[in-house]
Amino acid sequence: MLKKVVLLALPGVTPFEFGVICEVFGIDRSDMGGPTFDFTIATAEPGPVRTSLGYDMIIDADLSAAASADLIAVPAHAIGPVDERYLEVIRAAAARGAWVLSVCSGAFALAQAGVLDGRRATTHWMHADRLAAEYPATEVDPDVLFVEDGNIVTSAGTAAGIDAALHIVRVELGASATNVIARRMVVPPQRDGGQSQYIQSPVAPVFADSFATVTDWMLENIAQELTVDQLARKALMSSRTFARRFRADMGTTPSAWLNRQRIIRAQQLLEETDASLETVAQETGFGTASVMRHHFLKVLQTTPTAYRRAFCVRQPA
Repeated sequence: MLKKVVLLALPGVTPFEFGVICEVFGIDRSDMGGPTFDFTIATAEPGPVRTSLGYDMIIDADLSAAASADLIAVPAHAIGPVDERYLEVIRAAAARGAWVLSVCSGAFALAQAGVLDGRRATTHWMHADRLAAEYPATEVDPDVLFVEDGNIVTSAGTAAGIDAALHIVRVELGASATNVIARRMVVPPQRDGGQSQYIQSPVAPVFADSFATVTDWMLENIAQELTVDQLARKALMSSRTFARRFRADMGTTPSAWLNRQRIIRAQQLLEETDASLETVAQETGFGTASVMRHHFLKVLQTTPTAYRRAFCVRQPA
């Protein structure tokens, strides 16, 4: 169970990626029914740590806090030689089976520690060629948001760190906990690719206020068979105009967006209920278990049965 999280503040740490880890793991959301983590920020030399933007953060905890962490997070930092003390913490965490998460250029610290040897990994696309050249034992994929290889999760630049962090929460604590955090952060609980080992599309969906009423209605009626003509009437547009503007504003087609929401809802039901596959399929608009299975295989590279076996918090009847 994911309880103790330690964020490593390396010299030259970038504030946004640092803040992503703090936002996901460092806030008490128990009042909303969400998780609370034992969260610590640690550094090799307690005191001021200079950020990439030239200001200092005062960090009180030393690296001893990381000895029993369930997750070690390494945000982006200035690329270059990393203090051996940080590398030892990363190696120890990987060896004991704890999660090790990097955001953006944080992957270079993991690579220096040797924990990416023989693994797939990613980093910001601007640094991918350099990571591959300097660490040829690592298979670098520049076209994904994040990669999970065993207990090591590496993410691409900036906001992809949110995807990777929420992925770990989902694996450990399930859909409900993830949804609480995502709702508080006003981000999707998972982007295209979901619980598969990596996310295929490096481009985030764009959520526009112009379609908020329609998308809310789609979610409320997700079990129904919804057509573009119905949705266009709801939006007071012609079908052609609706389809064109929806894609422009939301980054995908209406049917693809709805299908993704159906998969997310099905995942939640599979995790949290003992409803039969046929019932889950009907309640999420897939109609039949075989159709739902087809979409799970296509998007998540797994079946609903296998997904439930891996992530269900209750034993299905």
